[in-house]
Amino acid sequence: MNKEQIQEQITTGQAALGVEFGSTRIKAVLVASDSSVIAVGSHNWENKLENGVWTYSLEDVWSGLQSAYKNLTEVVADEYDVQVTKLSSFGIAAMMHGYLVFDKNDKSLVPFRTWRNAITGEAASELTKLFDFNIPQRWSIAHLYQAILNQETHVKEISFLTTLAGYVHWQLTGEKVIGIGDASGIFPIDEETHDYNQSMMDKFNSYKSVQQYLWQLRDILPTIKLAGEEAGQLTEAGAKLLDPSGNLQSGAIAAAPEGDAGTGMVSTNSVKKRTANVSAGTSAFAMVVLEKELSQVNENIDMVTTPDGSPVAMVHINNSTSEINSWARVFTEFAAAIGATVTGGEIFSALFNSVLKSDPDAGGLLSYGYHSGENITGMDEGRPLFVRTPNAKFTLANLMRMHLYSAFGAMKIGLDVLAKEEVAMDSVVAQGGIFTTPVVAQKILAGVMDTPVTLMKNAGEGGPWGMAVLSQFVVSHKDGQSLADYLEDEVFQSQESTTIEPDPEDVAGFGKFMDQYKAGLSIEQEAIDKMPVETSKED
Repeated sequence: MNKEQIQEQITTGQAALGVEFGSTRIKAVLVASDSSVIAVGSHNWENKLENGVWTYSLEDVWSGLQSAYKNLTEVVADEYDVQVTKLSSFGIAAMMHGYLVFDKNDKSLVPFRTWRNAITGEAASELTKLFDFNIPQRWSIAHLYQAILNQETHVKEISFLTTLAGYVHWQLTGEKVIGIGDASGIFPIDEETHDYNQSMMDKFNSYKSVQQYLWQLRDILPTIKLAGEEAGQLTEAGAKLLDPSGNLQSGAIAAAPEGDAGTGMVSTNSVKKRTANVSAGTSAFAMVVLEKELSQVNENIDMVTTPDGSPVAMVHINNSTSEINSWARVFTEFAAAIGATVTGGEIFSALFNSVLKSDPDAGGLLSYGYHSGENITGMDEGRPLFVRTPNAKFTLANLMRMHLYSAFGAMKIGLDVLAKEEVAMDSVVAQGGIFTTPVVAQKILAGVMDTPVTLMKNAGEGGPWGMAVLSQFVVSHKDGQSLADYLEDEVFQSQESTTIEPDPEDVAGFGKFMDQYKAGLSIEQEAIDKMPVETSKED
């Protein structure tokens, strides 16, 4: 679209808004009717470790959302000389899982407990056995049951339990609903009914420890919606929450709130069976849409769903790029110390491109970028760790290859489980900020997975763009049109992409790295044991 056409889209309310609350950034994307990006706004934020719990304050949720939206409208005003006053549709996405609970007066009962916490081990293990279905520590039901086991007094007052995306959507629309993808990180889903699994719910409700409460589980959970179903509208109060300036009108059609897994599937066109995608940020996950059930329950594999309800095997890791970002900050400080003026983009570009001159096995360097616990490797807490032998090849190039390998190390352990299950993948599409520098991380991931990896041109926009597209699907899809067909026929037909084949040297080099990675896990555990963290401090 040319500038005049985009101006008309904005002023006539044809544009769609997608917002995603990521671990370190809240991002808002305005999308034209042809699904092209008009403008992007963002706001950086950080979780805090308070009283042993990773959390974000609800005040930061709203100030961050308003900041990201304001940033977007300023970009629109600068580039197109118009104001955003109305939207065709919108959608809210966020980090999945976690625990947000409210009483009958809609008062928050405890601080938001995020996916990052590894404090529900007892509950997760017991529920996994009860359901014969893997319940990771991140899941909302694990948080609820752990609170019951801990005899926390707030549990008796719970009237509503939801995720971060579900909470924000509720405040903007008045609707206590959830997209099925996000719901699949709250409680197991029945593939046939596209609802919470009733037999598992009955087992949970039959527990004596649960029967002491007046609520029934189904009554406190949000209602599930599928992709394409309307999930309310932006209310007047919601419009003012989003845009305190008062410029934004109410009435935009809402898609069901989704998790970052679901938006990742949409933004990579990976909702058909046998398609796969990888999203990498603070956390990372690889997802494969299954054509057949897995043969057995495995604690390293989450069973979630696409936004239209198909079963998905997910390998989720809590730690991916945080340690890369930490090292980039150190190099930025060094540049400033010697009087060099560089941007963040220049730092990352230089660091990543150095990898192209590194040794395939990262020169024998080893790291664990664990800023928090890592369930796949059995770590309850995290200690970022770098270790090497005196004769290792310690160069900048090898250092950065090591960090990229480490960012996918724990994920590889889960991917090996899927390989043993002979899970079929026709394609793998990647997204996330780690892929912003061309070629490098994409090449590394192809070696990690030993399979071709495709990157869409919109890989940097990712989840919030996918959420905007889901909202467009609500208002513009044809009767009977599936989400997969809508994406294939109307969204991705003209999307540019690049595919990189795995380099045998990368495959062999990463294999050697992983041998050391697995062997050295006891070093990470020793660091956790010997270096306690003061829990009142921020990460």
